[in-house]
Amino acid sequence: MKEVNPEIIKYITDEIVPLYNNFDPAHKESHVISVLNAALEMTRHYDVDKDMIAVAAAFHDLGLSEDRAEHHLISGRIIRETENLQKWFTPEQIETIAQAAEDHRASSDHEPRSIYGRIIAEADRQIIPENVILRTIQFSLAHYPQLDKEGHWNRTVEHLHEKYAEGGYLKLWIPESANADKLKRLREIIRDEEKLRGIFEKLFETLR
Repeated sequence: MKEVNPEIIKYITDEIVPLYNNFDPAHKESHVISVLNAALEMTRHYDVDKDMIAVAAAFHDLGLSEDRAEHHLISGRIIRETENLQKWFTPEQIETIAQAAEDHRASSDHEPRSIYGRIIAEADRQIIPENVILRTIQFSLAHYPQLDKEGHWNRTVEHLHEKYAEGGYLKLWIPESANADKLKRLREIIRDEEKLRGIFEKLFETLR
């Protein structure tokens, strides 16, 4: 299977990745690079175009520049409106890339429409237990500065249960990924409130 076009890698590295420095702490450059690497790793198991995967991963959160609630849809629009992509992709490919970005959100009310969307959604899950908890606290601090420590604790617990606990809205799409085992470990932590509180305390202090 071919590697990603070096021109596309340069474009992503020089023009797209730096845009993430304008976003909240949970969506900085390290996040998009991690999603990009995870998505490309998953292409080993599927007959997909790596160039398309790379661009979908790189663009998937750019909509945060306008609105968080609709950022996935805005990311799709940005992809469709980015003229540079026309150098490398057909209109049909660009539409598939845009849909993959639109479908990545864990709280989406529909399944990803293609294998491209499934790969980007799975890569975006990033289920490393302490990182998930850290990102949850970072988001709370950035968007709810009026809360005291207990308020951030309560919001962290609420979010983790809503999204990651048994019955939560997060879904996994790629069986070859390592997310299933990591989600199992995260759920064990969520069920053990004393352990979860200990992790919260340690991480919270590093962010204050």
